[in-house]
Amino acid sequence: MTAPALPCGNPAAFLWVRRGLPLAAMAASLLAALLHPAGRGWWILGAAASFGVAWPTFKRGEAYLQARAALLRFDGAVVRLLRPLARALKREDGWLLSFCAWNNQRVAECFAGRRAQRTLLLLPHCIQLAHCRADILADLENCYACGLCSVEDVLKGTLERHWEVTIHNRSHKAYRAARELRPDLIVAVSCPDRLLKGLTRLPEVPAFVLPLTLPHGWCVDTRFDVEALQAAMETFAEPRRPANVRMLEREGIA
Repeated sequence: MTAPALPCGNPAAFLWVRRGLPLAAMAASLLAALLHPAGRGWWILGAAASFGVAWPTFKRGEAYLQARAALLRFDGAVVRLLRPLARALKREDGWLLSFCAWNNQRVAECFAGRRAQRTLLLLPHCIQLAHCRADILADLENCYACGLCSVEDVLKGTLERHWEVTIHNRSHKAYRAARELRPDLIVAVSCPDRLLKGLTRLPEVPAFVLPLTLPHGWCVDTRFDVEALQAAMETFAEPRRPANVRMLEREGIA
């Protein structure tokens, strides 16, 4: 059976700003150096500086992982700097997701041909129905498996494939859990704003991120692409022997 395709997203907007503009500035500086010999040294210096800004976007593999913390701090600053403009143009989520897609693309390249020995799946509590009484924060297996939200799909993956999952109702709790567990890779689901914060606050841990959709507004009965999550876990997580367990149908959902 063919595994689902890994969805990295479209990084074009962010990459155009992060790499395209510096390279355009470099080309313009080199052209100016040819046309204005008197100030050639300054133009060449400007071209070198512009190339220095663009160069980190070409790093791949181990070189990228080693420089990831510094790169994400710089990239995050670029995203925050242009976020007001994106908001004014009504493209804020698209801008944030473009940055997330660029992150996903590089992380996927780093793990091409190998898997993470320990993958942590971080999920927000709002994927559970707001009126559901199952206490999944205490234990995911408290899920009633009613099929009305995506928690059942996560539970199946946890039971069948031994996914390591944490569900939190506050971002700082998720960050703390990730630091304590020290995984090789994080697969995180959240809204675009929280994904940006997570990537920049935990730059030391590679993370593949998936966005929520908000059909009922912020933090209420949110949805996400379950097939994309399954594809990410199957691609990155080291396979584990399935446990001899089965899901139990429970009653009690409001």
